[in-house]
Amino acid sequence: MSKRIAVVGAGLMGSGIAQVSAQAGYEVVLRDVTEEALRRGLGGIRASYDRFVAKGKLSAEEAEAALGRITTTTDLEAAADADLIVEAVFEKLEVKQEVFRDLDRIAGDGAVLATNTSAIPITRIAAVTERPESVVGTHFFSPVPMMQLCELVRGYKTSDETLAAARAFAEGVGKTVVVVNRDVAGFVTTRLITALVVEAVKLYESGVASAEDIDVACRLGFGHAMGPLATADLTGVDILLNAARNIYTETQDEKFSPPEIMARMVTAGDLGRKSGRGFYPYEEK
Repeated sequence: MSKRIAVVGAGLMGSGIAQVSAQAGYEVVLRDVTEEALRRGLGGIRASYDRFVAKGKLSAEEAEAALGRITTTTDLEAAADADLIVEAVFEKLEVKQEVFRDLDRIAGDGAVLATNTSAIPITRIAAVTERPESVVGTHFFSPVPMMQLCELVRGYKTSDETLAAARAFAEGVGKTVVVVNRDVAGFVTTRLITALVVEAVKLYESGVASAEDIDVACRLGFGHAMGPLATADLTGVDILLNAARNIYTETQDEKFSPPEIMARMVTAGDLGRKSGRGFYPYEEK
């Protein structure tokens, strides 16, 4: 694969993917719908590089060179020359399908169209294109610069060549890859963590145990690095709520039905670390 990629969406996930790609030597076009979103995304990338420099994990020259490989735009047509396009917009099927309809029209022949979804079946996203064989799931984990895993997901018609190109990209930006051969809703990782979080929230909601004790039980009893409720706060209660809803819609399996308290927390703005409060309180951002 050549060194030209486009990332659609400059939020936390999109900017993180752009950051690791530029650091690995890729020329990156980062696209979002507003200049303000792009400023925030680029600012987050610069701040992250600064932290790496301060810790001695990156030289100042390397950080500046990586920043120089990122260009920003509000024009989706700028993705036309990319060999791989990673969509990282809001986790909602209709929103992603709209993006992929446009990418199908814009992208060059042979371009790989990747979706950074954590729960939506790739086949449903690819179905709106004329090239479903070129669509693949690249599920990165947040924060992208720190998390080592990338879950590659085959849609029903994803070709071997597309999967190989996605693997080369993910490994090229330093990630370890696992492959999901059938795109069931939630794939492997989101399906497992969502089931655990939903059950943990039900225990918390019904007063069986405190958030702290549920998390301690998982850390010390199962050897987990972080308990499920702390994980929900780190990931975003809103993100896991959407994931649970997506999986439940596809499966109608009650173990994925999100507890009422998750919806109330999201409505109230208690989204976890990013909002300053979730299942635990955090310092004001």
